[in-house]
Amino acid sequence: MRILVVEDDPRLAELLRRGLVGEGYAVDLAHDGLHGLELAHDSGYDAIVLDVMLPGLNGYRLCKQLREAGVWTPVLMLTAKDGEYDEAEGLDTGADDYVTKPFSFVALTARLRALLRRGRPERPAVIQVGDLEIDPAARSCRRGTTPVPLTAREFAVLEYLARRRGETISKTEVLEHVWDDKFGGDVNVVEVYISTLRRKIDAPFKRRTIHTVRGIGYRLDATDGTRP
Repeated sequence: MRILVVEDDPRLAELLRRGLVGEGYAVDLAHDGLHGLELAHDSGYDAIVLDVMLPGLNGYRLCKQLREAGVWTPVLMLTAKDGEYDEAEGLDTGADDYVTKPFSFVALTARLRALLRRGRPERPAVIQVGDLEIDPAARSCRRGTTPVPLTAREFAVLEYLARRRGETISKTEVLEHVWDDKFGGDVNVVEVYISTLRRKIDAPFKRRTIHTVRGIGYRLDATDGTRP
């Protein structure tokens, strides 16, 4: 397994390199964000250990640019920051895990092994369906450059469909994933939200993104494009 370590502290970078080599990994080093971004794009790494505070390009921006470019190599982010908002920012920009300095090398390698077991499935921070953009971290939606205001529940329904775009989803599945188990209402409440979403994200833009699959449920995709 080949690991890229992007860390601007030469001593820590070398300690990580030696430790990981001792664990049987092949390791490359980058000491600034721009070099790290170049290597991450051009080489086939199995995982990236990425510091947040880097010269040239910080770890958050580096990770975000990788994900926007379709590079899904697992990222383990390192930082001296320990605030919950810093952790949230790292994960929301596309990192897979987060370790705060100082850290145990044993714990770091265990987390790295866990990431390597998961592989590199596509997991975009922002979900794109044609010109419809759903940003789960910002809880925002836009069609092209036009923001589309949604309530929290409307957004939750749309996000669930978007994460399973191209699949046909039953009303029961939507209900189970968007409403909690205390909800005692009718499953047809899903129809109400689907109708509202169509009025907001499709009709004003002459699009057909949410499709009804008769007798089964709904499917979100952009294959039909513009309405006739």
